[in-house]
Amino acid sequence: MTTDRAASPGGAPTPAPTGTPTFTGAPAPTGKPAPTGKPTLTSKPTPTDPPAPPTTPTDFTTALQTAARIAVLSPSSHNCQPWAVAWARSPASRVAAARLVGDAEPGGDLVPRARPPEDGSGDGTYRYLVLGLDRSRSLRSLPAHAVEMLLSCGLHWQLLLRALDAQGWTVDALRFAEGPADAEPVRGAELPGAAWPRSWAALCVARLRAVPAGAEHAEELRTLSAAARARRTNRAPYRPHPVQPALLDGLLTPSGAAAARGADVTVRHLTSGADRAAFADFVARHGGRDFRHRAAWRETHAYLRSNEIEAAARGDGFAIDRLFGPLPWPHRQVMRAALAPATMRILSHVGYHRLLASRLAHLVRPTPVVVAMSFARTEPTLADAVKGGARLADYWLCATGAGLALHPVSVVLQHDDLRAALQSRLGIAGRAFFMSRLGWPATEFPVSPRRPADASLRTI
Repeated sequence: MTTDRAASPGGAPTPAPTGTPTFTGAPAPTGKPAPTGKPTLTSKPTPTDPPAPPTTPTDFTTALQTAARIAVLSPSSHNCQPWAVAWARSPASRVAAARLVGDAEPGGDLVPRARPPEDGSGDGTYRYLVLGLDRSRSLRSLPAHAVEMLLSCGLHWQLLLRALDAQGWTVDALRFAEGPADAEPVRGAELPGAAWPRSWAALCVARLRAVPAGAEHAEELRTLSAAARARRTNRAPYRPHPVQPALLDGLLTPSGAAAARGADVTVRHLTSGADRAAFADFVARHGGRDFRHRAAWRETHAYLRSNEIEAAARGDGFAIDRLFGPLPWPHRQVMRAALAPATMRILSHVGYHRLLASRLAHLVRPTPVVVAMSFARTEPTLADAVKGGARLADYWLCATGAGLALHPVSVVLQHDDLRAALQSRLGIAGRAFFMSRLGWPATEFPVSPRRPADASLRTI
Protein backbone atom coordinates (compact mmCIF):
# COMPACT_ATOMS: atom_id res chain seq x y z
CA MET A 1 0.00 0.00 0.00
CA THR A 2 0.98 3.64 -0.39
CA THR A 3 0.34 6.29 2.20
CA ASP A 4 -1.12 9.75 1.58
CA ARG A 5 -0.90 12.40 4.30
CA ALA A 6 -1.32 16.15 4.23
CA ALA A 7 2.04 17.78 3.59
CA SER A 8 3.36 21.32 3.54
CA PRO A 9 5.24 22.60 0.47
CA GLY A 10 8.45 21.67 2.23
CA GLY A 11 7.32 18.09 2.53
CA ALA A 12 6.76 17.84 6.29
CA PRO A 13 3.45 16.31 7.37
CA THR A 14 0.86 18.81 8.49
CA PRO A 15 -2.44 18.27 10.27
CA ALA A 16 -5.34 17.42 8.00
CA PRO A 17 -7.68 20.37 7.44
CA THR A 18 -10.84 20.38 9.45
CA GLY A 19 -12.88 22.26 6.85
CA THR A 20 -14.43 20.77 3.72
CA PRO A 21 -15.42 22.49 0.50
CA THR A 22 -18.95 23.75 0.41
CA PHE A 23 -21.15 24.94 -2.40
CA THR A 24 -22.92 28.23 -2.53
CA GLY A 25 -26.08 29.02 -4.39
CA ALA A 26 -29.15 26.90 -5.05
CA PRO A 27 -29.54 25.03 -8.34
CA ALA A 28 -30.87 27.19 -11.14
CA PRO A 29 -34.61 26.62 -11.61
CA THR A 30 -35.41 24.89 -14.88
CA GLY A 31 -36.19 27.33 -17.66
CA LYS A 32 -34.84 30.41 -15.86
CA PRO A 33 -31.65 32.35 -16.57
CA ALA A 34 -28.53 30.58 -15.38
CA PRO A 35 -26.47 32.07 -12.57
CA THR A 36 -23.37 33.93 -13.60
CA GLY A 37 -21.37 33.69 -10.40
CA LYS A 38 -18.29 31.61 -9.78
CA PRO A 39 -18.82 28.58 -7.53
CA THR A 40 -17.25 28.90 -4.10
CA LEU A 41 -15.32 25.83 -3.03
CA THR A 42 -14.59 26.90 0.52
CA SER A 43 -16.64 28.82 3.01
CA LYS A 44 -15.42 31.25 5.63
CA PRO A 45 -17.38 33.08 8.33
CA THR A 46 -17.76 36.79 7.81
CA PRO A 47 -15.52 38.95 10.01
CA THR A 48 -18.55 40.17 11.95
CA ASP A 49 -19.72 36.66 12.86
CA PRO A 50 -18.84 35.78 16.45
CA PRO A 51 -16.96 32.49 16.67
CA ALA A 52 -19.24 29.61 17.58
CA PRO A 53 -18.22 27.71 20.69
CA PRO A 54 -16.68 24.35 19.77
CA THR A 55 -18.54 21.20 20.65
CA THR A 56 -17.55 17.57 20.83
CA PRO A 57 -17.81 15.59 17.60
CA THR A 58 -20.87 13.49 16.89
CA ASP A 59 -20.78 9.98 18.33
CA PHE A 60 -18.96 7.96 15.66
CA THR A 61 -21.68 5.33 15.25
CA THR A 62 -24.25 8.04 14.60
CA ALA A 63 -21.85 10.01 12.40
CA LEU A 64 -21.08 6.96 10.27
CA GLN A 65 -24.76 6.17 9.78
CA THR A 66 -25.44 9.75 8.72
CA ALA A 67 -22.45 9.78 6.37
CA ALA A 68 -23.50 6.47 4.81
CA ARG A 69 -26.94 7.89 3.97
CA ILE A 70 -25.24 10.72 2.07
CA ALA A 71 -22.52 8.62 0.42
CA VAL A 72 -24.96 6.06 -0.97
CA LEU A 73 -26.25 8.81 -3.29
CA SER A 74 -22.95 8.90 -5.19
CA PRO A 75 -22.98 7.77 -8.84
CA SER A 76 -21.50 4.54 -10.15
CA SER A 77 -21.10 2.88 -13.51
CA HIS A 78 -24.41 1.23 -14.48
CA ASN A 79 -25.54 2.19 -10.96
CA CYS A 80 -23.99 -1.10 -9.83
CA GLN A 81 -22.84 0.41 -6.49
CA PRO A 82 -19.69 -1.73 -6.07
CA TRP A 83 -18.39 -0.02 -2.94
CA ALA A 84 -17.94 -1.57 0.49
CA VAL A 85 -16.91 0.06 3.78
CA ALA A 86 -15.77 -1.65 6.98
CA TRP A 87 -15.31 -0.11 10.41
CA ALA A 88 -12.32 -1.78 12.00
CA ARG A 89 -13.59 -2.01 15.56
CA SER A 90 -12.40 -5.28 17.03
CA PRO A 91 -8.96 -5.26 18.68
CA ALA A 92 -7.44 -7.44 15.92
CA SER A 93 -8.83 -5.49 12.98
CA ARG A 94 -8.10 -2.15 14.66
CA VAL A 95 -4.45 -3.05 15.18
CA ALA A 96 -4.22 -4.36 11.60
CA ALA A 97 -5.71 -1.15 10.19
CA ALA A 98 -3.53 1.04 12.40
CA ARG A 99 -0.40 -0.79 11.27
CA LEU A 100 -1.39 -0.44 7.63
CA VAL A 101 -1.76 3.32 8.03
CA GLY A 102 1.33 3.66 10.24
CA ASP A 103 3.53 6.74 10.35
CA ALA A 104 5.00 7.96 7.09
CA GLU A 105 8.06 9.87 6.06
CA PRO A 106 7.49 12.78 3.65
CA GLY A 107 8.21 10.46 0.71
CA GLY A 108 5.43 8.12 1.79
CA ASP A 109 7.54 5.16 2.99
CA LEU A 110 6.25 3.44 6.09
CA VAL A 111 8.39 3.53 9.20
CA PRO A 112 7.97 1.18 12.17
CA ARG A 113 7.70 3.80 14.91
CA ALA A 114 4.61 5.01 16.73
CA ARG A 115 2.62 1.80 16.46
CA PRO A 116 -0.54 1.61 18.57
CA PRO A 117 -0.76 -0.61 21.63
CA GLU A 118 -1.19 -4.30 20.82
CA ASP A 119 -4.68 -4.31 22.32
CA GLY A 120 -5.73 -1.69 19.78
CA SER A 121 -7.14 0.58 22.43
CA GLY A 122 -5.03 3.62 21.57
CA ASP A 123 -6.20 6.77 23.28
CA GLY A 124 -9.77 6.63 22.03
CA THR A 125 -9.18 9.47 19.57
CA TYR A 126 -8.84 7.52 16.32
CA ARG A 127 -11.30 5.50 14.26
CA TYR A 128 -10.32 3.31 11.30
CA LEU A 129 -12.37 2.76 8.16
CA VAL A 130 -11.51 0.56 5.20
CA LEU A 131 -12.80 1.17 1.68
CA GLY A 132 -13.38 -1.99 -0.29
CA LEU A 133 -14.48 -3.05 -3.74
CA ASP A 134 -17.23 -5.66 -3.67
CA ARG A 135 -16.26 -7.97 -6.52
CA SER A 136 -19.71 -9.58 -6.46
CA ARG A 137 -21.16 -6.25 -7.64
CA SER A 138 -18.41 -5.32 -10.09
CA LEU A 139 -18.63 -5.03 -13.87
CA ARG A 140 -16.19 -7.37 -15.62
CA SER A 141 -17.02 -7.63 -19.32
CA LEU A 142 -14.42 -5.06 -20.45
CA PRO A 143 -10.88 -4.40 -19.13
CA ALA A 144 -11.76 -0.70 -18.76
CA HIS A 145 -14.39 -1.62 -16.18
CA ALA A 146 -11.63 -2.19 -13.62
CA VAL A 147 -10.89 1.55 -13.62
CA GLU A 148 -14.60 2.40 -13.62
CA MET A 149 -15.16 0.31 -10.50
CA LEU A 150 -12.32 2.09 -8.67
CA LEU A 151 -13.68 5.46 -9.73
CA SER A 152 -17.11 4.47 -8.42
CA CYS A 153 -15.59 3.47 -5.08
CA GLY A 154 -13.63 6.73 -4.93
CA LEU A 155 -16.80 8.75 -5.50
CA HIS A 156 -18.51 7.02 -2.59
CA TRP A 157 -15.44 7.25 -0.35
CA GLN A 158 -15.14 11.00 -0.86
CA LEU A 159 -18.73 11.70 0.10
CA LEU A 160 -18.44 9.43 3.13
CA LEU A 161 -15.23 11.05 4.40
CA ARG A 162 -16.47 14.57 3.80
CA ALA A 163 -19.72 13.84 5.63
CA LEU A 164 -17.73 12.45 8.56
CA ASP A 165 -15.47 15.52 8.53
CA ALA A 166 -18.55 17.72 8.75
CA GLN A 167 -19.47 15.88 11.96
CA GLY A 168 -16.10 16.32 13.66
CA TRP A 169 -14.22 13.24 12.33
CA THR A 170 -11.45 14.43 10.03
CA VAL A 171 -9.11 12.30 7.91
CA ASP A 172 -5.78 12.10 9.67
CA ALA A 173 -4.05 9.66 7.29
CA LEU A 174 -4.87 7.54 4.25
CA ARG A 175 -3.14 4.49 2.87
CA PHE A 176 -3.97 3.02 -0.52
CA ALA A 177 -3.45 -0.47 -1.84
CA GLU A 178 -0.59 -0.81 -4.29
CA GLY A 179 -0.91 -2.01 -7.84
CA PRO A 180 -2.20 -0.93 -11.25
CA ALA A 181 -5.69 0.45 -11.72
CA ASP A 182 -6.53 -1.77 -14.67
CA ALA A 183 -5.81 -5.14 -13.06
CA GLU A 184 -8.57 -7.66 -13.71
CA PRO A 185 -9.97 -8.59 -11.36
CA VAL A 186 -8.96 -5.84 -8.98
CA ARG A 187 -7.50 -7.52 -5.92
CA GLY A 188 -6.52 -4.63 -3.71
CA ALA A 189 -5.28 -5.88 -0.36
CA GLU A 190 -6.55 -8.07 2.42
CA LEU A 191 -6.90 -6.80 5.96
CA PRO A 192 -4.89 -9.17 8.14
CA GLY A 193 -6.34 -10.29 11.41
CA ALA A 194 -9.89 -9.28 10.52
CA ALA A 195 -13.11 -10.98 9.49
CA TRP A 196 -12.78 -9.64 5.98
CA PRO A 197 -15.43 -10.73 3.40
CA ARG A 198 -13.92 -12.90 0.68
CA SER A 199 -15.64 -10.95 -2.09
CA TRP A 200 -14.18 -7.63 -0.93
CA ALA A 201 -10.85 -6.13 -2.02
CA ALA A 202 -9.43 -3.54 0.38
CA LEU A 203 -8.54 -0.36 -1.50
CA CYS A 204 -7.81 2.24 1.17
CA VAL A 205 -7.51 2.55 4.95
CA ALA A 206 -8.42 5.84 6.60
CA ARG A 207 -7.51 6.96 10.08
CA LEU A 208 -9.99 9.52 11.41
CA ARG A 209 -9.32 11.88 14.28
CA ALA A 210 -11.89 13.56 16.48
CA VAL A 211 -11.80 17.36 16.34
CA PRO A 212 -13.98 20.02 17.97
CA ALA A 213 -17.04 20.72 15.86
CA GLY A 214 -18.66 24.11 15.49
CA ALA A 215 -21.65 25.67 13.77
CA GLU A 216 -19.77 25.71 10.46
CA HIS A 217 -19.59 21.92 10.55
CA ALA A 218 -23.37 21.62 10.78
CA GLU A 219 -23.76 24.01 7.84
CA GLU A 220 -21.25 22.02 5.79
CA LEU A 221 -23.17 18.83 6.50
CA ARG A 222 -26.45 20.40 5.43
CA THR A 223 -24.90 21.76 2.23
CA LEU A 224 -23.21 18.47 1.39
CA SER A 225 -26.41 16.50 2.02
CA ALA A 226 -28.46 18.89 -0.13
CA ALA A 227 -25.97 18.71 -3.01
CA ALA A 228 -25.84 14.90 -2.85
CA ARG A 229 -29.66 14.70 -2.95
CA ALA A 230 -29.86 17.16 -5.85
CA ARG A 231 -27.17 15.48 -7.95
CA ARG A 232 -28.43 13.56 -10.99
CA THR A 233 -27.08 11.86 -14.06
CA ASN A 234 -29.29 13.85 -16.40
CA ARG A 235 -29.50 12.23 -19.84
CA ALA A 236 -32.18 14.61 -21.12
CA PRO A 237 -31.42 17.47 -23.54
CA TYR A 238 -29.74 20.54 -22.06
CA ARG A 239 -30.52 24.17 -22.74
CA PRO A 240 -28.23 25.71 -25.39
CA HIS A 241 -27.13 28.59 -23.15
CA PRO A 242 -23.36 28.88 -22.67
CA VAL A 243 -21.73 28.30 -19.29
CA GLN A 244 -19.86 31.38 -18.13
CA PRO A 245 -16.04 31.14 -18.08
CA ALA A 246 -15.87 32.27 -14.44
CA LEU A 247 -18.15 29.40 -13.45
CA LEU A 248 -16.07 26.88 -15.39
CA ASP A 249 -12.87 28.24 -13.86
CA GLY A 250 -14.32 27.65 -10.41
CA LEU A 251 -15.01 24.02 -11.26
CA LEU A 252 -11.35 23.54 -12.21
CA THR A 253 -10.17 24.32 -8.69
CA PRO A 254 -9.41 21.09 -6.80
CA SER A 255 -10.77 20.89 -3.28
CA GLY A 256 -7.83 19.00 -1.82
CA ALA A 257 -10.19 17.53 0.78
CA ALA A 258 -10.28 13.99 2.14
CA ALA A 259 -9.47 11.35 -0.50
CA ALA A 260 -9.11 13.96 -3.27
CA ARG A 261 -5.98 15.32 -1.64
CA GLY A 262 -3.06 14.85 -4.02
CA ALA A 263 -5.21 13.65 -6.92
CA ASP A 264 -3.09 14.07 -10.07
CA VAL A 265 -6.01 14.80 -12.37
CA THR A 266 -6.35 17.22 -15.25
CA VAL A 267 -9.78 18.71 -15.99
CA ARG A 268 -10.51 20.28 -19.37
CA HIS A 269 -13.63 22.03 -20.58
CA LEU A 270 -14.18 21.73 -24.30
CA THR A 271 -16.23 24.77 -25.24
CA SER A 272 -15.15 25.61 -28.78
CA GLY A 273 -17.50 24.67 -31.57
CA ALA A 274 -14.78 22.68 -33.30
CA ASP A 275 -13.96 20.53 -30.25
CA ARG A 276 -17.60 19.88 -29.41
CA ALA A 277 -18.41 19.00 -33.02
CA ALA A 278 -15.42 16.66 -33.16
CA PHE A 279 -16.58 14.91 -30.01
CA ALA A 280 -20.16 14.58 -31.28
CA ASP A 281 -18.90 13.19 -34.60
CA PHE A 282 -16.76 10.68 -32.72
CA VAL A 283 -19.76 9.56 -30.65
CA ALA A 284 -21.90 9.21 -33.77
CA ARG A 285 -19.26 7.07 -35.43
CA HIS A 286 -18.17 4.91 -32.51
CA GLY A 287 -20.84 5.23 -29.81
CA GLY A 288 -22.55 2.03 -30.87
CA ARG A 289 -19.59 -0.20 -30.00
CA ASP A 290 -21.04 -1.37 -26.68
CA PHE A 291 -24.41 -2.21 -28.22
CA ARG A 292 -22.64 -4.52 -30.64
CA HIS A 293 -20.20 -5.99 -28.11
CA ARG A 294 -22.03 -9.11 -26.92
CA ALA A 295 -20.48 -9.47 -23.46
CA ALA A 296 -20.58 -5.75 -22.71
CA TRP A 297 -24.17 -5.33 -23.81
CA ARG A 298 -25.31 -8.47 -21.96
CA GLU A 299 -23.84 -7.01 -18.76
CA THR A 300 -25.38 -3.59 -19.39
CA HIS A 301 -28.76 -5.10 -20.17
CA ALA A 302 -28.67 -6.97 -16.85
CA TYR A 303 -28.93 -3.57 -15.14
CA LEU A 304 -31.84 -2.33 -17.27
CA ARG A 305 -35.15 -2.49 -15.40
CA SER A 306 -38.49 -2.53 -17.14
CA ASN A 307 -39.90 0.34 -15.06
CA GLU A 308 -39.34 2.50 -12.01
CA ILE A 309 -41.11 0.07 -9.71
CA GLU A 310 -38.76 -2.77 -10.59
CA ALA A 311 -35.74 -0.48 -10.32
CA ALA A 312 -36.80 0.69 -6.86
CA ALA A 313 -37.39 -2.88 -5.73
CA ARG A 314 -33.94 -3.99 -6.90
CA GLY A 315 -32.22 -0.88 -5.60
CA ASP A 316 -29.69 -0.70 -8.43
CA GLY A 317 -29.51 -0.37 -12.21
CA PHE A 318 -31.90 1.98 -13.96
CA ALA A 319 -35.25 1.99 -15.69
CA ILE A 320 -35.06 1.76 -19.45
CA ASP A 321 -36.08 5.35 -20.06
CA ARG A 322 -33.10 6.53 -18.01
CA LEU A 323 -30.86 5.39 -20.87
CA PHE A 324 -32.61 7.36 -23.61
CA GLY A 325 -34.59 9.92 -21.65
CA PRO A 326 -38.31 9.87 -20.84
CA LEU A 327 -40.29 7.67 -23.27
CA PRO A 328 -44.02 7.17 -23.81
CA TRP A 329 -45.22 3.75 -22.68
CA PRO A 330 -45.55 2.22 -26.20
CA HIS A 331 -42.06 3.39 -27.16
CA ARG A 332 -40.68 2.01 -23.91
CA GLN A 333 -42.09 -1.42 -24.64
CA VAL A 334 -40.74 -1.45 -28.19
CA MET A 335 -37.35 -0.29 -26.97
CA ARG A 336 -37.28 -2.94 -24.25
CA ALA A 337 -37.81 -5.68 -26.85
CA ALA A 338 -35.28 -4.19 -29.24
CA LEU A 339 -32.58 -3.94 -26.58
CA ALA A 340 -32.75 -7.58 -25.52
CA PRO A 341 -29.31 -9.16 -26.15
CA ALA A 342 -30.69 -11.74 -28.59
CA THR A 343 -32.55 -9.08 -30.56
CA MET A 344 -29.59 -6.72 -30.49
CA ARG A 345 -27.36 -9.36 -32.08
CA ILE A 346 -29.73 -9.55 -35.02
CA LEU A 347 -30.42 -5.83 -35.33
CA SER A 348 -26.73 -4.95 -35.22
CA HIS A 349 -26.37 -6.59 -38.63
CA VAL A 350 -28.68 -3.95 -40.10
CA GLY A 351 -27.01 -1.04 -38.30
CA TYR A 352 -29.28 -0.57 -35.28
CA HIS A 353 -26.26 0.12 -33.07
CA ARG A 354 -25.36 3.02 -35.37
CA LEU A 355 -28.87 4.43 -35.01
CA LEU A 356 -28.52 4.36 -31.23
CA ALA A 357 -25.12 6.05 -31.50
CA SER A 358 -26.61 8.79 -33.66
CA ARG A 359 -29.29 9.42 -31.03
CA LEU A 360 -26.61 9.82 -28.39
CA ALA A 361 -24.63 12.15 -30.65
CA HIS A 362 -27.80 14.18 -31.19
CA LEU A 363 -27.85 14.87 -27.43
CA VAL A 364 -24.14 15.65 -27.35
CA ARG A 365 -24.00 18.04 -30.30
CA PRO A 366 -25.81 21.10 -28.81
CA THR A 367 -24.36 20.66 -25.31
CA PRO A 368 -22.44 23.85 -24.43
CA VAL A 369 -19.56 22.09 -22.63
CA VAL A 370 -17.86 18.71 -22.79
CA VAL A 371 -15.85 17.80 -19.67
CA ALA A 372 -12.70 15.71 -20.05
CA MET A 373 -10.86 14.35 -17.01
CA SER A 374 -7.60 12.46 -17.27
CA PHE A 375 -4.93 10.93 -15.07
CA ALA A 376 -1.43 12.34 -15.46
CA ARG A 377 -0.07 8.79 -15.84
CA THR A 378 -0.87 6.76 -18.92
CA GLU A 379 -0.85 3.70 -16.64
CA PRO A 380 -2.57 4.91 -13.45
CA THR A 381 -2.24 3.11 -10.16
CA LEU A 382 -5.08 1.89 -7.98
CA ALA A 383 -4.53 4.93 -5.75
CA ASP A 384 -4.72 7.24 -8.78
CA ALA A 385 -8.10 5.79 -9.73
CA VAL A 386 -9.63 6.06 -6.24
CA LYS A 387 -8.34 9.63 -5.90
CA GLY A 388 -9.66 10.36 -9.38
CA GLY A 389 -13.10 9.25 -8.26
CA ALA A 390 -12.82 11.52 -5.23
CA ARG A 391 -11.86 14.47 -7.44
CA LEU A 392 -14.83 13.68 -9.68
CA ALA A 393 -17.15 13.63 -6.65
CA ASP A 394 -16.10 17.15 -5.67
CA TYR A 395 -16.45 18.40 -9.24
CA TRP A 396 -19.90 16.88 -9.69
CA LEU A 397 -21.22 18.31 -6.42
CA CYS A 398 -19.82 21.75 -7.25
CA ALA A 399 -21.49 21.61 -10.66
CA THR A 400 -24.75 20.54 -9.03
CA GLY A 401 -24.55 23.39 -6.54
CA ALA A 402 -24.21 25.81 -9.48
CA GLY A 403 -27.32 24.37 -11.16
CA LEU A 404 -25.45 22.40 -13.82
CA ALA A 405 -26.08 18.81 -14.90
CA LEU A 406 -23.75 16.08 -16.15
CA HIS A 407 -24.26 13.07 -18.40
CA PRO A 408 -21.20 10.80 -18.72
CA VAL A 409 -20.52 9.46 -22.22
CA SER A 410 -18.32 6.61 -21.09
CA VAL A 411 -18.67 4.41 -24.16
CA VAL A 412 -15.89 6.34 -25.92
CA LEU A 413 -13.46 5.39 -23.13
CA GLN A 414 -14.37 1.74 -22.55
CA HIS A 415 -12.34 0.42 -25.47
CA ASP A 416 -8.62 1.18 -25.59
CA ASP A 417 -8.46 1.85 -29.31
CA LEU A 418 -11.37 4.31 -29.14
CA ARG A 419 -9.96 6.06 -26.09
CA ALA A 420 -6.55 6.47 -27.74
CA ALA A 421 -8.13 7.79 -30.94
CA LEU A 422 -10.32 10.25 -29.04
CA GLN A 423 -7.43 11.54 -26.94
CA SER A 424 -5.36 12.05 -30.08
CA ARG A 425 -8.17 13.88 -31.83
CA LEU A 426 -8.87 16.23 -28.91
CA GLY A 427 -5.30 16.56 -27.64
CA ILE A 428 -5.99 14.99 -24.24
CA ALA A 429 -2.78 13.94 -22.47
CA GLY A 430 -2.33 11.14 -19.94
CA ARG A 431 -5.13 8.62 -19.54
CA ALA A 432 -8.67 9.92 -20.03
CA PHE A 433 -11.14 8.43 -17.55
CA PHE A 434 -14.22 10.67 -17.74
CA MET A 435 -16.01 12.34 -20.63
CA SER A 436 -19.33 14.02 -20.00
CA ARG A 437 -21.87 16.50 -21.24
CA LEU A 438 -22.15 19.55 -18.99
CA GLY A 439 -24.87 22.16 -19.22
CA TRP A 440 -28.08 23.67 -17.92
CA PRO A 441 -30.82 21.02 -17.64
CA ALA A 442 -33.97 21.67 -19.62
CA THR A 443 -36.03 19.19 -17.59
CA GLU A 444 -35.76 17.45 -14.26
CA PHE A 445 -34.46 13.89 -14.27
CA PRO A 446 -35.56 11.36 -11.65
CA VAL A 447 -33.15 10.04 -9.05
CA SER A 448 -31.70 6.59 -9.62
CA PRO A 449 -32.62 3.83 -7.15
CA ARG A 450 -30.27 2.99 -4.31
CA ARG A 451 -29.70 0.03 -2.06
CA PRO A 452 -30.08 0.67 1.69
CA ALA A 453 -27.30 2.84 3.04
CA ASP A 454 -26.10 0.12 5.41
CA ALA A 455 -26.12 -2.66 2.79
CA SER A 456 -22.43 -2.16 2.01
CA LEU A 457 -21.37 -1.18 5.54
CA ARG A 458 -20.22 -3.55 8.24
CA THR A 459 -18.19 -3.72 11.42
CA ILE A 460 -15.20 -6.06 11.58
